[in-house]
Amino acid sequence: MPNKPQILSATVLISLLTIGLCTASAQEAPRPLPAIDNTNLPQQPVGREDLLGVTVYDSPELTRTVRVNSDGTIRLPMLKSTIKVEGMMPAEIELAIADELKREQLLVDPFVTVAIAEYHSRPISINGAVKTPAIFQAIGSVSLLDAMAKGGGLADNAGGEIIITRPNGATGVMSVQRIPVKALIDGSDPSLNVKLTGGEEIRVPVAGMVVVSGNVKESGVFPVQEGGSTTVLTAIAQAKGLGDFQPKFVYIFRPDEQGTRHEIAVDLKAIRERKIPDVPLLPKDLLYVPDNNSAKLRSQIVAALIPLATSASTATIYALR
Repeated sequence: MPNKPQILSATVLISLLTIGLCTASAQEAPRPLPAIDNTNLPQQPVGREDLLGVTVYDSPELTRTVRVNSDGTIRLPMLKSTIKVEGMMPAEIELAIADELKREQLLVDPFVTVAIAEYHSRPISINGAVKTPAIFQAIGSVSLLDAMAKGGGLADNAGGEIIITRPNGATGVMSVQRIPVKALIDGSDPSLNVKLTGGEEIRVPVAGMVVVSGNVKESGVFPVQEGGSTTVLTAIAQAKGLGDFQPKFVYIFRPDEQGTRHEIAVDLKAIRERKIPDVPLLPKDLLYVPDNNSAKLRSQIVAALIPLATSASTATIYALR
């Protein structure tokens, strides 16, 4: 029986090796990484105030979410230096963190992953004559029409253009671009549907207004349509037409650059008989339609209407008979 102890020793040795390999494998098994729901966040350069999910393999003390500082850097625990990340893609940030961990001799060969948890560095605001003014982040590809949809579309009192103000590079000077609404909506010029990258302010001005009063069925404040399409006849139509009296002349009171209003007599009878062309109205015009009461002075009516015409911004109805 001299060989039995040797066989037993070999068996024990194999068992010990198996246990050791299993233990080593268990120690080297990767730890589960914290999940970050960024399935809808396409990768793009990181900016200030963005929230990053940083995972360092087998180093839970370094695995965390961290927000980019106002100077474009992040700081991780145990690192003496901050890491500049502004303008970098997530893959580039991974390499920068790994290099810093090795440089400060915290880890020999770190494995780092970076995911975008939240974007906050690319705000786009849309305001003015839209249904739901909003501020949102430019995530992925965003166009002007996308932004208009975020604002709920144009309000009823929207003017004929959209004004986009955006940063002009590192100069700090803001550039302004004006987009005609009709051409954008019609799609006649696809280049008008500009791409937005963040930092833009989109403003839809309220349409200019005219005041129509006097011998009409519903006096009020009405929007001026673009392209000169709001005329004396269309303004009277917006006021539900003339009253009982059919005047020969109507009067436009138009302010100059100094705010002084000038009277313009318009031959309404000749326009209706198509002897002369209709007269376009401009924003802040006051159209007065006289009645058959000769004792009513136009100057008194105009004096009462001037404050209304100057501050006209809504279609509030004013009955001035």
